[in-house]
Amino acid sequence: MPNDLVYIIMDSCRFDSYRRAKTPNMDRLGKGESRFSYASWTAPSHHSIFLGQVAHKAPKKVLASEVYKQEYALWMDRIGVPDLSFKSFVPELSLAKVLRTNGFRTNARVSMPVLNPMTGFNKFFDSYKLMMDHNDFKGMVDEITFSADQPSYHFLNLGETHYPYMLKDEQLPRISGVHGVIKGMDAAIQRSDDMGRVDKTFFTKPEMVALHEQQIRCVEYVDGVLDALISKAPKGTHFIIAADHGECFGEGDYFGHGPVMHRKVFEVPFLEGKKR
Repeated sequence: MPNDLVYIIMDSCRFDSYRRAKTPNMDRLGKGESRFSYASWTAPSHHSIFLGQVAHKAPKKVLASEVYKQEYALWMDRIGVPDLSFKSFVPELSLAKVLRTNGFRTNARVSMPVLNPMTGFNKFFDSYKLMMDHNDFKGMVDEITFSADQPSYHFLNLGETHYPYMLKDEQLPRISGVHGVIKGMDAAIQRSDDMGRVDKTFFTKPEMVALHEQQIRCVEYVDGVLDALISKAPKGTHFIIAADHGECFGEGDYFGHGPVMHRKVFEVPFLEGKKR
């Protein structure tokens, strides 16, 4: 029987946030590497992910079509289903469809409203849910079940690493200054003087640094919750942990992602491996 698949997207997590974080549970699954997203914001990036594509390595002197074909073939080893290829995904080009066709129960839990069930991303999923709380990876883990009789696919989009990178105080060590920065974020974006003129300094450099540090700690929080999911998963479950895009924290005078053309917005972590 094919093995279970857990696909986790840490929304907006840039590669160096993952690299700087302490991630003992992710390390148990595999070694993370720097790859690149197909898009700079959540919706189009998830469209490519749901097609069955994963973050790419930006290879040179190759035909894009060959990269796609080779990537689709890797799903054979990931899920233990023989003879998968690009043709297996045609015409729907849906990973969930391919998995359901091969006997998987398909489940998705998402945090971002742009991925809500009304958008159509839920197609070919037996269960698809937008979480009520922006930061509820723990709630997702509590809901996940595995069956000895049927392989399952669990896709999880996590909001913890997304702006404003804020968890409940009791769940995250308090960092001096950071909480005040985040609570006053809207004011920081639109600072104005007594004449109503907007201050073009935007965030200060220390504020950008503090926000980046907060994302790093959110990655560490996610890693802590991951321990329970690994424990719950059957032996042989294949895990993929990545991001849909990165984030800018002041590089090139940019903040955030979306209409931002900067390497840090496209560079993402990627790791995969099976539970031993």
